[in-house]
Amino acid sequence: MREVSDRELVTVTGEHVRVPDPERLVHLQFRRFAGCPICNLHLRSIVQRHDEITAAGIREVVFFHSPADELRAYELPFAVIADPGKRYYREFGVESGRRALLHPRTWGAIVRGVALTLVGRYRPPAARQDGGRLGLPADFLIAADGRVLAAKHGTHAYDQWSVDELLSHAQAAVTR
Repeated sequence: MREVSDRELVTVTGEHVRVPDPERLVHLQFRRFAGCPICNLHLRSIVQRHDEITAAGIREVVFFHSPADELRAYELPFAVIADPGKRYYREFGVESGRRALLHPRTWGAIVRGVALTLVGRYRPPAARQDGGRLGLPADFLIAADGRVLAAKHGTHAYDQWSVDELLSHAQAAVTR
């Protein structure tokens, strides 16, 4: 995908979000499901550095393939989009597969995420996930004109951009 057409998304809290955003870059993140221990671990890093991300001119928009009512329980400082039918996952080529959890680089994140869930730092996921548990992450950095400036399709469940990688992509876009 080289360009994203104009669209208005509605967050789980009812906010309307334009993608692309005419005033800033948009970081589209595709995560797995509400309460996913691996996703929680990654999103914690985004939350901790959200002010820095915003100061770099980036708006976070995060998709989950969970229903909106499950996602509303999480208080996140960025736009959260429910996509239980995986419409946007298909549009952006975001896949699922057994390799999501089998890769050795995922195991540490699984252990840390589950441990933090067990001690009450994270809300546990619903017992049943209609969209499955084998989703792969993806990241897209979208320019104000809709061009996809950078993209990453994860090869396992913990294969996504770090905040530093995101900021590096944004800085490269600004200097172009």
